[in-house]
Amino acid sequence: MTQQPPDAAERMTFIALHGPDDAEIAILPFMLGVAALAMDVSVTIVLQGPGVLLAHKGVPEHVFAGCKGTSLKTLMDQFHELGGKLVVCTPCAESRKLRRERLVDGAELVKAARVVSDLLASTSTLTF
Repeated sequence: MTQQPPDAAERMTFIALHGPDDAEIAILPFMLGVAALAMDVSVTIVLQGPGVLLAHKGVPEHVFAGCKGTSLKTLMDQFHELGGKLVVCTPCAESRKLRRERLVDGAELVKAARVVSDLLASTSTLTF
């Protein structure tokens, strides 16, 4: 797999609000994110609210959805390999006692200004 060039003309931001208890919806931003990256679209996934729990080490291995039982871990690995950016809402993570060292590889804690900046730079946004 090739890494996504940082200067892609199309930029998408997906906001994920669902956690591991709603796997079918929680996995959708990663499915679409991987597809978009494969089409040379730059992608950022923002985890907010219960969605931040998806970035907790050990959780993605236990989240499956779809008729083929797609693993969130597999999709996250593909997303990372293709150059997708995974950002985690700092206040949402802090309120759930999720510390930086417990985040999956490639996840970055961010605050509101970074999310707004990503949204403004995007050509498309979707919320799940």
